[in-house]
Amino acid sequence: MFNLIREDWRTHERDIWRQGVWVLVVYRFGRWRYQVPGIWRKPLSFVYKLLKITSQIMTGIDLPCEATVGRRLTIEHFGGIVVSGDTVIGDDVVIRNGVTIGLKRKGERGAPTIGNGVDIGAGAKILGAIRIGHGAVIGANAVVLTDVPDHALAVGIPARIVPRAPLM
Repeated sequence: MFNLIREDWRTHERDIWRQGVWVLVVYRFGRWRYQVPGIWRKPLSFVYKLLKITSQIMTGIDLPCEATVGRRLTIEHFGGIVVSGDTVIGDDVVIRNGVTIGLKRKGERGAPTIGNGVDIGAGAKILGAIRIGHGAVIGANAVVLTDVPDHALAVGIPARIVPRAPLM
């Protein structure tokens, strides 16, 4: 847990005022508490719930510990970010303000899987049991409802896929 928190700290340029740092510390703590044996887990779960609701109120970012988040996630801007608990996010992903990553409909299972190195623009909505490929770019305010191949660009409402060469 502490190694991941140190890495998140470096990813956010060692800036205590970046809300992404706060949210990721709470997230990493929430994941870590699952490894604690029985009797100690209950009080740690209570502490996690207090920290989670406090970070949600203070930052406007909802990142539940049930989601799977890789290393070096960068939360660029404050506010309006909602991630479903079923979501899987890879390494080196950038998320900006107003992003929703989650279920397509209430009562319908399946949240997105975000590949490594994905850049998600402000206001984007990524919904349903879809896969966003490695190195893909999701444009600002795009509504993505279908799979996005590796290194592609998704723009528009609903998003259309624009192939592009991988950046080296």
